[in-house]
Amino acid sequence: MIKAENLHKKYGNLEVLKGVSLQIKKGEVISIVGPSGAGKTTLLQLIGTLDRPTNTDYDLQINQQVLKHLSDKELSKFRNREIGFIFQFHQLLPEFTALENVALPAYIAGLSKEKANHKALELLQLLGLGNRLQHKPAKLSGGEQQRVAVARALVNNPSVIMADEPSGNLDTESAKQLHRLFFDLRDRFNQTFVIVTHNEELAEMSDRKLTMRDGIIID
Repeated sequence: MIKAENLHKKYGNLEVLKGVSLQIKKGEVISIVGPSGAGKTTLLQLIGTLDRPTNTDYDLQINQQVLKHLSDKELSKFRNREIGFIFQFHQLLPEFTALENVALPAYIAGLSKEKANHKALELLQLLGLGNRLQHKPAKLSGGEQQRVAVARALVNNPSVIMADEPSGNLDTESAKQLHRLFFDLRDRFNQTFVIVTHNEELAEMSDRKLTMRDGIIID
């Protein structure tokens, strides 16, 4: 499902990733753990196509699509269609309602407003937010905002969800609810998750835990 080989990343003279390789199967929930500065977020950005490796002798494939030679425009279209993102700070647009925030990636993908809103409505109802559709982010709790972000990540039926510290800004109970939600979505949709986290409970729940240190996967 995801194949990455020999990913290197430098920022100036600082080598953040030192030849990382990994494979992830469809429907797996993978956690990436390690100390701050280990390269976890950088790795997520590379396999999520938000950034490119520094080296040229690498391979990166998602659903057998070779991504190395795609232009920035082609990568953007691929990312919108195949990858959903969830961040620690949900990054919802404050002027838009929950429904509009969720539907936005579908608008960008070219879906009609009617169809995009219908998909957004179904997802928000599935995630228990059917009564919060017209609320803007400031009127939602932290846990509700993050569930809106999850719905937004799912709206285009992506092949994989990339999550960077998704529960890092939540209280304990909201974090537990979010973690359970990930596994419910995997069971319901065979959804693949790649999660960078410092949360040990979430890491231990995952199908596999990849530990990074000093720019490489050590376990």
